[in-house]
Amino acid sequence: MTNAPETGRTSRVRIRLVIMQVLVVSFLLTLGGRLWYLQVRNGDEYYHEAKSNHVQQVVQPAVRGSILDARGVPLADNETRLVVSASRTALMKMKDKGKGVLTRLAGVLDMKPQDVMNKVRVCDSQTPKPCWNGSPYQPIPVTTEATTQQALQIRERPEEYPGITAEPTAVRRYPAPGGANTGQVLGYLSPVTDEEIQKAKNTNSPLLRSDQVGRFGLERTYDRTLRGKSGVTRYEVDNLGRVMGQAKNDPTVAGAHLVTSIDARVQGVAEFELNAAMLEARKQIDRNTGVPYKADAGAVVVLESKTGRVVAMASMPTYDPNVWVGGISGKDYAKLTAKESNVPLMNRAIQGQAAPGSIFKVIPTAAAVNAGYDFDGDYPCPSSYSIGGQVFKNFESQGHGNITLGRALEVSCDTVFYALGHQQWIKDGGLHPKKPPAEIFYKTAHQFGLGAETHVDLPGEEKGRVPDREWKQKFWQANKDMWCKTGKKGGTYVELLSYENCLEGNLMRAGDAINYSIGQGDTLVTPIQMATIYAAISNGGTLWNPTIGKAVISADGKHTEPIPPQAHGKLPMTEATRRKINEALEGVATRGTAAWRFGGWPQKQIPMHAKTGTAEVYGKQTTSWFATYTEDFTIVMTISQGGTGSGASGPAVRNIYNAIYGLSMAGKQDTEKAFLLKPEAKLPTIGPDGTIDAPDIKPYVPPSPEEPAPALAGPPAPPAARQD
Repeated sequence: MTNAPETGRTSRVRIRLVIMQVLVVSFLLTLGGRLWYLQVRNGDEYYHEAKSNHVQQVVQPAVRGSILDARGVPLADNETRLVVSASRTALMKMKDKGKGVLTRLAGVLDMKPQDVMNKVRVCDSQTPKPCWNGSPYQPIPVTTEATTQQALQIRERPEEYPGITAEPTAVRRYPAPGGANTGQVLGYLSPVTDEEIQKAKNTNSPLLRSDQVGRFGLERTYDRTLRGKSGVTRYEVDNLGRVMGQAKNDPTVAGAHLVTSIDARVQGVAEFELNAAMLEARKQIDRNTGVPYKADAGAVVVLESKTGRVVAMASMPTYDPNVWVGGISGKDYAKLTAKESNVPLMNRAIQGQAAPGSIFKVIPTAAAVNAGYDFDGDYPCPSSYSIGGQVFKNFESQGHGNITLGRALEVSCDTVFYALGHQQWIKDGGLHPKKPPAEIFYKTAHQFGLGAETHVDLPGEEKGRVPDREWKQKFWQANKDMWCKTGKKGGTYVELLSYENCLEGNLMRAGDAINYSIGQGDTLVTPIQMATIYAAISNGGTLWNPTIGKAVISADGKHTEPIPPQAHGKLPMTEATRRKINEALEGVATRGTAAWRFGGWPQKQIPMHAKTGTAEVYGKQTTSWFATYTEDFTIVMTISQGGTGSGASGPAVRNIYNAIYGLSMAGKQDTEKAFLLKPEAKLPTIGPDGTIDAPDIKPYVPPSPEEPAPALAGPPAPPAARQD
């Protein structure tokens, strides 16, 4: 009996031993399984990852190709600067997250400590700009304008500036030759993001963390061409970081140069004259409001009429693209994005949408002929047109009796087009068509290319709007709830309009058709669309894509890849109709609404064609439009809240033509002073060493204000016509 307790203790010990053995075996099995998974199942993957830990990459950025004007003048190139950069990885390992180092660095660079810290903080949804939107693992530029003395201070005392480097580096430069800023056309660069690196990983143009990519303009459109390919040298190193050998070397491939059709001289004068026209408009009193015109924005486009190539493109307000080089400062970013700056980053030549006013009338003219109206028939041009108790007036109630469609274009008679638009609305079934309406006036606008992109080789182009019945229905469905909520019968104009739109905003009303016939109402166009249309009238009817890129030339000049013009359509009219419209537009310049702006013009030597436009916008001052062309060039200018077409934009457009052809205000030509008698045909020469044969450019000198005004080339236009 004395052995019983002993036997119980032995049993419990054995149970514990068995449990421990099971746990040990389970642990060993788990460990063995994990080792099998790591060494057998995923052995190759981890082997290569471990091997790569002993490979260090040294990246040699490729030199970005230049953007050149048609004669080889650099619009964007590179220069060597002393760049001070910070390694965020190194700073984050410090106890104070690098604040001490960055504060000392700010003292050396004569910057505010907070500005330096803003430069190296990483952008996310919570971080206000400016911030670093590139990879956090690559050196972040703090300044691209360090002096030699500042760089020496940093390099001579590395213990005080750990993670900070100061090296000579090639950086982008936008030299603005001859005052040709070209900001919105060129765009700018910024660091590549991790998302972009992943997206480009398996493409023909992979990105490295050190790369900069184009964000807007030509820098974005032709980014792959310009960027080239960074060189990467991979070194095998041991655990102590000592180089054991070279693993692989990918050579650097310099970016190719982009030759554009831009002429820097014409670009300079276009920018100058647009800005001057806006400044002058602000001195004029708006007769409707009694206050000066605001002239808050504008754009001008110069095209080669026969090819659609862009010779100049300006947008105001503008900005200096150099502010983005090396990372934009907080002050500059705030200035660019402030409400009072009026969005200078926006390229209004391709993104500015507005009612076109009377320069639109070439479209309903063609539509009327397509609908069966006689171009040379008699059409009443009374001072007003009434329908349903509503009176639609001619500009300043000026009447011209019975006239042809061509004469209606010359004097810009609204009432002729009111009647045509109203008649077609009735033929289409009015408010409630019983069958699908023909909508010839609206379909013709689509055929002219409106409501669609022109395919200009710039990002962000807007399509404008053709307010046909389909658009009306979609717009009503999208806005009905808001209109019904804010509308009020018998309220203010806006409340009453919302009330009516709530009830029948999807219906095409007679007033809609009448306003549309003269380029008013809900119609929206961009300057590049209208320039493309008027160039097509000039060249025989081809709607060319307005292209800026003309050719790509390799860095050594050995390989050239032309960028040929491409068309996206033909004008929807017969050649006979086009010729008659062409003759009418010549009449606008010689005896119509634009004649007072082309006094002394050598019409026999250089036939000028024009159309003026003054678009009314509710709650704003009128928008000025001026569309013109010669055999070789087409120019369209617009100024928001700038007044009348010929009044605000006319002088500036005339001065641009004078500079192009070397003309004085009296019409005398000096071919040696001419910027561009004919579009540039040759490509610039680039040497094997990368040198570019480019002429020097002098800043544009505006015409002397003391030069006497010339006599008119024909009878004076009536006062009302002068104001259109």
